[in-house]
Amino acid sequence: MDADPLGGGLDVLLGGESAEGLRWPAFAASRGRVGGGALEESLPELHSLRLLSWDRGDCVAVPPPAVRAVLAAARRRGGTVVVDLPRRLDDGVAEALAQLDLALLVVPAELRALAAAGRVAAAVGMVVRDLRVAVRGPYAPGLDDQEVARLLGLPLAGEVPVEPGLLRPQGGAKPPGATGRGPLARFCTQFWERALVEAGGAR
Repeated sequence: MDADPLGGGLDVLLGGESAEGLRWPAFAASRGRVGGGALEESLPELHSLRLLSWDRGDCVAVPPPAVRAVLAAARRRGGTVVVDLPRRLDDGVAEALAQLDLALLVVPAELRALAAAGRVAAAVGMVVRDLRVAVRGPYAPGLDDQEVARLLGLPLAGEVPVEPGLLRPQGGAKPPGATGRGPLARFCTQFWERALVEAGGAR
């Protein structure tokens, strides 16, 4: 789910801005219980993923009750629901954060980004019970992934590697990482394996 209306659209990133299906503005009036199956069938399918993104219109927000209804429907459907959030914290973002089991804060390893991440972590940490940092290189002098995590006071989820060719797919090509090979795919696989073990141990 793309919860950042000013981010350009995950459908654009995946080369599917013209794919048929509903976008966030279509759910702006949603209240109460939304059917998980109906939600899934209404969304664009790109590279075997169901994606909820923004259209190219002027709508840049949906009411918190709509965010709540749509996210709850996706969670009831089962499987993993990934939500891409902006750095700002408004009512809609707070509603999304309240439904997350785990949040990853991706932080470039340089001082200005670290300062900004500290402010974001302070706000997000008030809503999300499990907030971790994923560090992205290259590293500024004196910093590594462990030091970034220490300075932010967050558990380290790992180092997000540089993925060659992480550009918008062309001509229906799969995005980098979709084949299960490459540094980003390895990071994701290792992260999900750890997360699933932790979730199983928590039961």
